Amino acid sequence: MAAASQIWVHGELAPDGSLAKISTEVATLARTLGEASGADVVGVVIAADPTNAAEELARFVPKVLAVTEPATADHAAGTIVGQRLASIVEREKPGYLFAGAGPEGRDLAGVVSALAGWGVLVNAVGVTWDGGPVVTMSVFGGKLTTTSRLTTAHGIVTVRPNAIAAEPAAAAGTVEPTTVDGELSLPSVRVVDRVEAAGAAAPIEEARIIVAGGRGIGGPDGFKVVEELAAALGGAVGATRAAVDSGWIPYAQQIGQTGKIVKPALYLALGISGAIQHKVGMQTAGTIVAVNRDPDAPIAEFADVVVIGDLFEIAPALLAALRARAG
Repeated sequence: MAAASQIWVHGELAPDGSLAKISTEVATLARTLGEASGADVVGVVIAADPTNAAEELARFVPKVLAVTEPATADHAAGTIVGQRLASIVEREKPGYLFAGAGPEGRDLAGVVSALAGWGVLVNAVGVTWDGGPVVTMSVFGGKLTTTSRLTTAHGIVTVRPNAIAAEPAAAAGTVEPTTVDGELSLPSVRVVDRVEAAGAAAPIEEARIIVAGGRGIGGPDGFKVVEELAAALGGAVGATRAAVDSGWIPYAQQIGQTGKIVKPALYLALGISGAIQHKVGMQTAGTIVAVNRDPDAPIAEFADVVVIGDLFEIAPALLAALRARAG
């Protein structure tokens, strides 16, 4: 398989219009693959106002195409961006497209695949180059790791958050305004409301400290101590799927196979058994501290520190110690 003529990176926008963290990680990976393959690496930002995100992406790749698409201002971006990307793909004929494996990345990957006829490899946790991308994926809730590759000289790869450490390039690249002609043919979903999540200043995927609660928290009132500990530590609040499904905490805080993938320096797990589906989302944390009544809970097998006891005694004691130290 010949080297790709170009490796493209989708630049996703954060809610404030800046470049999403996942896109800095994907861009770093793409730049590494470009060095290994000899391929040019190009970023693509499609938004109502792509300026800021495009300039940020240019810190990671040599060239960025900035496409102004007003429809993304009040419509869900994935489908619209996917259509515009498919048009540019047909025109420019790049080799591969890399995107984050979040909601927007999944949407646009499906659209580009359908419109351009490209294959897709999803949820990559690592990618190397051997005549084309060789993609490592974690499957079956993290129980197995597979290695796959595309059978053609083009395709799409989505990369899981926190799988790659973002690193800017030695020199900033250039931003080129680009136009895309043609009408949007697929139905668009209008955004009718935006809800700002309360809590930590940084998104949970970017938090250096996470305090998470599971079924052992017992109910929504139990999350008060989780929130207080997170605030005292300057971290974010996380949860297991069981807690989210029970309605104790919003889905945005869910960590695991069907939630967020996180990589904090410290992960404090309160009342979490450590089922494989949750482990997938937090196993790469720097230090994992678990508080659980059950010494045989699965989390004890991979946590760095396990405290056996009643979390409603241990957590308040820890909170008091933190407050005393702060005072």
